[in-house]
Amino acid sequence: MQGDQALSLFEGHLKTQNRSEHTIVAYCNDLGQFLEFAAAELAIEVEELTVGQIDKYIVRSFLGYLTECGLERKSIARKLSSLRAFFKFLCREEIIKENPVQRMVTPKVGRKLPQFLSVEQMDRLLQIPDCTTLLGARDQVILEVLYGSGLRASELEGLNRQDLDLEGGLLRVRGKGNKERIVPITPYSIEAIERYLDMREDEEEALLLNYKGTRLNVRSIRRVLEKLGKKAGLSQNLHPHMLRHSYATHLLDGGADLRSVQELLGHSQLSSTQIYTHLTKERLREVYEQYHPRGRI
Repeated sequence: MQGDQALSLFEGHLKTQNRSEHTIVAYCNDLGQFLEFAAAELAIEVEELTVGQIDKYIVRSFLGYLTECGLERKSIARKLSSLRAFFKFLCREEIIKENPVQRMVTPKVGRKLPQFLSVEQMDRLLQIPDCTTLLGARDQVILEVLYGSGLRASELEGLNRQDLDLEGGLLRVRGKGNKERIVPITPYSIEAIERYLDMREDEEEALLLNYKGTRLNVRSIRRVLEKLGKKAGLSQNLHPHMLRHSYATHLLDGGADLRSVQELLGHSQLSSTQIYTHLTKERLREVYEQYHPRGRI
C-alpha cells in the first residue's frame, strides 16, 4: 500500500476514536514528515513509497536526523509516539507484517514543573473583572470555573446551560476522548454564573458567548486570560492550564489525596497527576531552606 493511502486510512481511524482535531493534525504532520524522509532515504518520490518498504533502519535514520536538527527529546518522543500508533494500526489491519518501530526505545524526557499561581495571586486576579458589565461578568465566570473546578480550556468552551446543576453545585464536563465526568463547582462560581446568565437576553445554549453572541472558543478564552493577567500585574503569561495547575496544587497543599485530584482533573493515569506532588515538595524545600537555621549554608 502507498504511504499516502496508509496515512489517509490512519487519519480516518483516528477520527473514529474521537481524537481532537489538534491531535489528528499533529499525528498527520509527524507522519507526513516521516514519509517524506523515508522516500528520500530510498531515493524515490514520496508518491512511489509503499509502507512495506519501510524498515527499522529507516526509522533509526529518521530519529538520528531529528537529533541532528537539534530537536528536543520531548519533540522526538512525540514523533516516535506517532510512528508507534501508525505502524501498530497497519499491523492490526494486516497491511504490513512486521512493525519497524516495535523495538525502538523512546528518549527519556525530563518533565518540567508546571507553572501555577499562589493563593494571593489568584485572589488578586479574581478581583480584576468589572462584573457590572456583561463581558466583565463573563470573564469572572471564566476565572471562577477554570480555577474553581480545574477545567481545561476546551472543556470550558464546550459547556452548555444544560450541563449546569447549580442547585447541586455540579458541572457535567466532556473531557479528552469525549469522556464525561461530574465535577463540583464553588459557591463563587455559582454566584458568577447566575449573575452572568441573568444579564444575558438570549436563548443560546452555550454557557460562554463572545461579543457577537456566539460560543466563545479556546483561542478567545486564552486572549481574555492574557489581558486579565496583565491587568493583575502577573509576571507570568497567564493561560488556561496555569489555572488548572493552580487548582490541583492548592488542593494538594490543602490536604486532598492524589486519587481524588486525579478524578477531579479527569486524568486517566495517576502519573499525570503525580507531577503536582513534585510542586508541593519543591515548595516545602523552599520553606525549609528559608526558615530553618541550618537549612542552607
